[in-house]
Amino acid sequence: MALIECRRLTRSYRKGEIEITPLADLDLDVEAGDFLALMGPSGSGKTTLLNLIAGIDRPTSGSLRIDGHELATMSRSQLAAWRSEYVGYIFQLYNLVPTLTAYENIELPLLLHPLSRKARHAKVALALELVGLADRHDHFPRQLSGGQEQRVAIARAIVTDPHILVADEPTGDLDATAAAAIMALLVRLNRELGKTLIMVTHDAKCAAYARHTLHLEKGRLVEAPAAAEAAA
Repeated sequence: MALIECRRLTRSYRKGEIEITPLADLDLDVEAGDFLALMGPSGSGKTTLLNLIAGIDRPTSGSLRIDGHELATMSRSQLAAWRSEYVGYIFQLYNLVPTLTAYENIELPLLLHPLSRKARHAKVALALELVGLADRHDHFPRQLSGGQEQRVAIARAIVTDPHILVADEPTGDLDATAAAAIMALLVRLNRELGKTLIMVTHDAKCAAYARHTLHLEKGRLVEAPAAAEAAA
């Protein structure tokens, strides 16, 4: 059984008199330990799918099962509790709290868990070490480069040891050198730590780091071209 199973997954919403359907009858299996890149034009449903898998949004119809849990029938409070255990989210623009240090930003998700201060410290220290920022723990976001800010965001996403990492354009705001470093870190998290990783990207160079790539077109998944698969 796949870790993530989507069956006829649909998300619709109304905008005035118009019904918009970013995803329609989508079927998808993602195995544990996979690294999947999602590509496609703007408006094709990539981020919608990511938000459904992350438990941030709820499907209009269909089934979304993750590790045996049916997300489509969960209440908002149940989704929030599930999300805090299962998912780490990496954003394009980092979403760091500017008035908190790197350490404090990374610690935030742990405050939702019944952990002692000592246990939280151990987890934050390990996350900082994994992303190579142990010597920047007391720096505020404004004192960090874009690449370093994204590393803090990744540390925050992994500090709870989630089953799944979802990344929405994680290199979209970075230069080529910083982007390559972030992608190398994501590959390490996938291959060495076994994290299941689903990444939305417009950049074929970033998609090439994934184990395989799928494209969305008008809310439906299609296999990536053979050339893109070979590059991955």
